[in-house]
Amino acid sequence: MADTSFIPLSGLHDRASDWFARSHAALLGSLPFRRVCSRFCIGPFSITVFDARLLRQGLQALAPEAREDIEARAKRQVGVIERAFPRLARSPFLDDWSDEDLDALAAAFDESPCPALDADGCCQVYAARPVTCRTMGIPTDDGGTVNGACEVQTAVPIVRLPAVFREQEDGLAEQEARELAACQDTVRGRGEEILLPYGFLAGRAWTGF
Repeated sequence: MADTSFIPLSGLHDRASDWFARSHAALLGSLPFRRVCSRFCIGPFSITVFDARLLRQGLQALAPEAREDIEARAKRQVGVIERAFPRLARSPFLDDWSDEDLDALAAAFDESPCPALDADGCCQVYAARPVTCRTMGIPTDDGGTVNGACEVQTAVPIVRLPAVFREQEDGLAEQEARELAACQDTVRGRGEEILLPYGFLAGRAWTGF
């Protein structure tokens, strides 16, 4: 079982969790969440090098068997993805990928679960989850139209999130960008974003930041 007292490396992750909790409260209980809701955990998405470092530290808090299972699932996923998209075998970084290529990858593997999900749909590295995972689930606001974040939310009335929370969400993105820019010497300018399953894999040259 994951260590629930795990402390993230950056205040960004704590701020993201706090934003979600306050946003959830501001929506007056209108979100149909339950403990093992894991639809957001299916399909590939990008995480930052900060997230990857946090994930690998989170893995160290697990029992060896659980850690090895997650790493094995991640390795299998990476192998399948790299066979379909060979350029990832040369570099896992997504910074230079076009939106079209990213969409094609996401569509090709849209049923691939996060390697950290257990058989019950619970996250085994919850305390070390990426920023995206911490903020996912709040409805989006596109041009004045509120859209549910998942299939279930589209079927229920959703209260509009106050504008101040959207401003704070933008602030989180700006903080993340600043911190990534500040660490470019550390990551040697190789890139900032990778696919989620790569974040669970240690021992690769690009993880040395």
